[in-house]
Amino acid sequence: MRIDLHTHSDRSDGTDSPTELVENAARAGLDVVALTDHDATVGWDEAQAAADRVGVRLVKGLEISTQLQGKSVHLLGYEVDPTHGPLLAELQRVLDGRDNRLPLILERLGALGIEVTAEDVARWSGNAAASGRPHVADALVEKGVVANRDEAFDTLLKPGRPAYVDRYAAPLHEAVRLVREAGGVAVVAHPWSRGSDRVMTPDAVAELAGLGLAGLEVDHNDHDEDQRARLRALAADLDLAVTGSSDYHGTGKIGFPLGCHTTDPEQLERLLPGVLA
Repeated sequence: MRIDLHTHSDRSDGTDSPTELVENAARAGLDVVALTDHDATVGWDEAQAAADRVGVRLVKGLEISTQLQGKSVHLLGYEVDPTHGPLLAELQRVLDGRDNRLPLILERLGALGIEVTAEDVARWSGNAAASGRPHVADALVEKGVVANRDEAFDTLLKPGRPAYVDRYAAPLHEAVRLVREAGGVAVVAHPWSRGSDRVMTPDAVAELAGLGLAGLEVDHNDHDEDQRARLRALAADLDLAVTGSSDYHGTGKIGFPLGCHTTDPEQLERLLPGVLA
């Protein structure tokens, strides 16, 4: 059984519609796929209809933008109640932060002599719950400023680059609590990618486990073999589930194909008992 627990559609910064994502998951030989758009659940119904049609088991999830000690950390929440008021309020605050910083990013690009309008970005954000940096990157590609999203981030949009603007992210400990209160299961996404290992220390992970964190996403393209081995050992020490996934974004992230990393069925059963029944 092949299980991929981290993917994105065009309801956030992926390029597939929820239907296309599920259809592509079936073509990739996946039996189970989780849709985990950033800070939003708006693609769930469409994805479920497609999953029912093609015979793939859908796990409904989201990836919450959080921060710990000023460092970005992403939290996967699976099978939360999408009507849970406190969680919805926090997600809306995150989404508003994305939208509200867009004019500031465009202003900084303009100061660099790069003219991109909100309308240019909107052509790429389309059905997304909010306009984010990946959509700005797509507009920059369209205008020939950069070759792809990676170049846009590396030269202009990531922290420390001239067009970067910070935004609100939920406190990590609070996000774990909200996911649990909403009836869901919390797993830290790629916990040691992009320098997050500086704050996601073994002691920090142990504290999160005490608050109800259920697992770590260990097998991910952003982790090298040594990191995976050490994260696997840490998960074992803390009795946390271990997951693996693609972090698929369609054509929005090259080299992250569906099913490039997968989750053992026993680990999924630990996280979501009965999900495979």
